[in-house]
Amino acid sequence: MNRRFVSLLLLVAAALLMPFRSPAPLYYTPGEGWYYESFGAKADWMRPRAQDQLAVAEEAFTNENYKVTLHAAHRVLRQWPLSDYAPRAEYLIGRCLEQSGKDEAAFNAYEAIIQKYPHSEDYEDVLWRQYDIANRFLEGEYFRLWGTIPLYRSMDETAKLFSTIVTNGPYSDVAPHAQLRVGAAHERGKDYPEAVKAYASAADRYYNQPSIAADALYREGVAYYKQAATAEYDQGTAGKAIAAFTDFLTLYPDDERADNAQKAIELLRRQQVEGNFKIAEFYEKNKVLNAQQRRDGALVYYNQVLQLDANSPFATVARQRIEQIRSHTPTPPAS
Repeated sequence: MNRRFVSLLLLVAAALLMPFRSPAPLYYTPGEGWYYESFGAKADWMRPRAQDQLAVAEEAFTNENYKVTLHAAHRVLRQWPLSDYAPRAEYLIGRCLEQSGKDEAAFNAYEAIIQKYPHSEDYEDVLWRQYDIANRFLEGEYFRLWGTIPLYRSMDETAKLFSTIVTNGPYSDVAPHAQLRVGAAHERGKDYPEAVKAYASAADRYYNQPSIAADALYREGVAYYKQAATAEYDQGTAGKAIAAFTDFLTLYPDDERADNAQKAIELLRRQQVEGNFKIAEFYEKNKVLNAQQRRDGALVYYNQVLQLDANSPFATVARQRIEQIRSHTPTPPAS
């Protein structure tokens, strides 16, 4: 047998026969990172029972020692995942991560409570904490790569966080506010159609909560208003904005925003009048159409100007143009 191979076997056998202490296990936890858990000389935060281990986590959290809190709470989840102490351990993990500024990881830790421990006594508090985290992203906090590196802001991702809260607790106290924030996130992201849907859903779902329903209906009108402003000839969206504001004024005439809603309606109507007037001019000047098509199209929109506001400056010009067009319209042949 090869002498080198025999020597290698002897070294391996000697290593196996020698007493040694195995290295401490290495753990990775999202938002916390890697750490060793010593088994030789027991770490002073380790305990043999779940109740005692959670007590260590609670005391450490009170003392703002978040590193020990995380280690102790994670150990409860690893060693006693089905114990009555697991939900509280998960909650402490979320609190530590939130206190450390790791909001995404904290939101996910709270989500684990919702999914795994729906009867946790911290359930309602968890929903509000998720709401506070989502609000920070709404105000411009960055989403992070690996929970560490600030990478981007995203109103779409923020809207999903609020939607998750509504799904988790549709009948909770926080749900109506979260549903409104779904719309606010889309509105800030200039996704006005999705904002309208979210506000309309809030108005319908929480109609029995006047403050929520009024806010939702008003914001729906604002979202339609902003959407209409992005397209000069989008008369349909302007009409929907007017309808939303009109419903708001009808249902909540004493709301402090009533004057703003009325002013928005008046402005939108002026814009509708101007928009129809421009479309009428477009028909008159369009050389692609034949003479009859130009006259017919212009007459439709000049008349619409009169129907929308017969006293506007555009209405005066519209009447003149209608008379001129009709005076130049050939008389149809007698039958």
